[in-house]
Amino acid sequence: MARNKSLQAKLVLLGDMGTGKTSLVLRFVKGQFSEYQESTIGAAFFTQVLSLNEATVKFDIWDTAGQERYHSLAPMYYRGAAAAIIVYDITSTDSFVRAKKWVREVQRQANPNLIMFLVANKADLEDQRKVGNEEGEEYAKENSMSFFETSAKTAQNVNELFYEIGKRLARANPSRQTGIKLHGRTRETRRRLFCCA
Repeated sequence: MARNKSLQAKLVLLGDMGTGKTSLVLRFVKGQFSEYQESTIGAAFFTQVLSLNEATVKFDIWDTAGQERYHSLAPMYYRGAAAAIIVYDITSTDSFVRAKKWVREVQRQANPNLIMFLVANKADLEDQRKVGNEEGEEYAKENSMSFFETSAKTAQNVNELFYEIGKRLARANPSRQTGIKLHGRTRETRRRLFCCA
């Protein structure tokens, strides 16, 4: 009997205002990019289902606002999350410094089994780069995080990022993970649920 593993995972995006968090999510969920994305107020919620060889993963994605005035709301979104994406803009040293603060905060306060990804966004603006790829990669390595350089504008590495998160969550031990709900029924049982008694 074939078994189809299904996960529901809470995923949160954190980072400074203007780093492209919403653009990354919209590129992944809707395949869209807008040059002039309005700032997120509080947080925005999205869902997306990924079908992987390992499992079907339903992401509950919380895209948090980057403005300082909403910072106090962030713990409400990252507590209980299975994965976090911390985003900075390669053209802004300040956003990289701020990303490091997010990493420290999440390490201190979030679920200890949380999977963290450091994302250097806006790779399409190479000529304006202020933060070297090596800097981001090294910082991620020092903090046991995965690192991706992305561009929401060109879609560079956006799907790859979310697929990697899905694969990591599918391989994780669900009994030790917070923020993941495991659903597993055999196909035969599922058919019976929709059939007459």
